[in-house]
Amino acid sequence: MNTVVQLEQAPPVHAIIVPTSRPVHHLDHAMRLADSLDCWLLALCSQQADAALTRRRAEEHRVRVIAVDVPATPQLPQLQTDRVLVDAGLHRRADTSAKRNLGLTLGRMLGWERAMFLDDDIVVGSAADILEAAAHVPSYAAVGLTNAGQHDNSVVCHAHRLTGGEQACFIGGGALAVSPSHTRSFFPAIYNEDWFFLLDDVGLGRIGVTKGQAKQQPYDPFADPARARAEEFGDLLAEGLFALLDDGRGVRDADLAYWRRYRDIRNRFIRDILARAGGVHRQQMRASLNAALDQLETITPELCVKYLEAWRVDRTVWAEHMDNLTLGLQPHEALASLGLPPQIAHAAGGVTLLR
Repeated sequence: MNTVVQLEQAPPVHAIIVPTSRPVHHLDHAMRLADSLDCWLLALCSQQADAALTRRRAEEHRVRVIAVDVPATPQLPQLQTDRVLVDAGLHRRADTSAKRNLGLTLGRMLGWERAMFLDDDIVVGSAADILEAAAHVPSYAAVGLTNAGQHDNSVVCHAHRLTGGEQACFIGGGALAVSPSHTRSFFPAIYNEDWFFLLDDVGLGRIGVTKGQAKQQPYDPFADPARARAEEFGDLLAEGLFALLDDGRGVRDADLAYWRRYRDIRNRFIRDILARAGGVHRQQMRASLNAALDQLETITPELCVKYLEAWRVDRTVWAEHMDNLTLGLQPHEALASLGLPPQIAHAAGGVTLLR
């Protein structure tokens, strides 16, 4: 995407949406960005994150914040893809997808035309970078920032790069501008959920990337082999689908015969990396690759087809959910309609709290 937006003429950003699970100080960067952009910060909290603490910190920063303690089962549509994963023993404990879906739901109810998803471990170069990306939605289905930090790859792909393989990065949900008012896509509860958000029945929607930078904090992808095991099904599906698109074919070409072939390709790919990962200092890498291989052995081509069939059904269910929402609500009204207690800090003209 080469279009340059004159920032002084750029339309406003309505919100920064942060699915957060870390202690409240990890939101300080997002709060500063929200203050600079004079927009809402929607903090979707679980684990170590706390809505009440977030609201109080917003008072200190004098930032408009909607903070939500996200329940284990928020009032969102029941999705068939979730059931497929549970039945296959592949359900992931991560709640990022549910939080992002809740952010889309609230954003539509509140009339947000332009919002930025931002993970709580990502630092953006400047508020202008967000303004630039958001200016292109809803003309684009989504616009990402350029990744200038830790490579946003799976464990297997990190190992591929570190053992001499050529490995690219795609835009991701960690710093992604979208239009909650217009999108009808959703984030399934699977690794690479942001890739699935960008797909439709044919292929990729109209997406872009700007020169604005987002830096993810570094981490060790090989610290726990369970990470590679949890990623494998989503990585297999997403890499397989994108390989189809690269060949000029569509998502619906991913039939049973295709997954039989691609599963073998994936197996050889991981084993080739494993063969290159010699040396004592790469013991953790090898453990992670073996964990991915072990998980791959449990994934059948039939399961791949079944999941994608469920995903297509869920796309329709989610679109109907978004179309049936009540629009034009105030934040406390939207939260109440979803059974969520409000923790809201209004910064304009002094802080007013709605508890």
